[in-house]
Amino acid sequence: MPSLGEAYDDARWGDRSPRQVHAGIAVFLAGALAVVVAIALVTTPLADVFGLNSVATYRVAGVIAGVGVPGTFLGVVAVLPSSRRQRLGVVLGTAVAVGGVALFWYAYPAHWTATDSSLAFPTAAVYFLGGALALWFVFATLANSHVRNDPHGTVRLRLTRQGESRVVEVSRDDYRRYAAAISDGGEDERVIREIESKYE
Repeated sequence: MPSLGEAYDDARWGDRSPRQVHAGIAVFLAGALAVVVAIALVTTPLADVFGLNSVATYRVAGVIAGVGVPGTFLGVVAVLPSSRRQRLGVVLGTAVAVGGVALFWYAYPAHWTATDSSLAFPTAAVYFLGGALALWFVFATLANSHVRNDPHGTVRLRLTRQGESRVVEVSRDDYRRYAAAISDGGEDERVIREIESKYE
């Protein structure tokens, strides 16, 4: 029989390491903070503290916010249970969005909207494509996480017999009967055998 420590060791993390979850939270918070700083840079006198003129302010704020948004997407997928494909999809989308940010850094203001060689549309298109791709995989991760946490009327039950352990799904009614039999000290052997025999 497993010890109490083995039974509950890292169960809340699932297949993710605590380090991955904490890193995901940190990346999410850094991305959200970057967006807030970018907004504050444009809407408050904060730019004056750093000695930025209006063009430099918009350029720096655009880069900070542009990196912050996909950073939050990365953080969400790192925290939630996700497949390798979902993690790679968000990383790819984030990389494309960062490419859009790099294009913005190059294009603003010399090749922006009021010039003959405007790169505003290609910049927005690259950023949108990367952001949409990353967001798609965030939604896929959220949907899969919801499905994993909602077993649709079933309960996962770990059966241990003669040192061998199995996890089975039982209906909620069977689980209640089983739990009642076990809570009585296992005296109702008929119920226990009936439920265990269904899954042998």
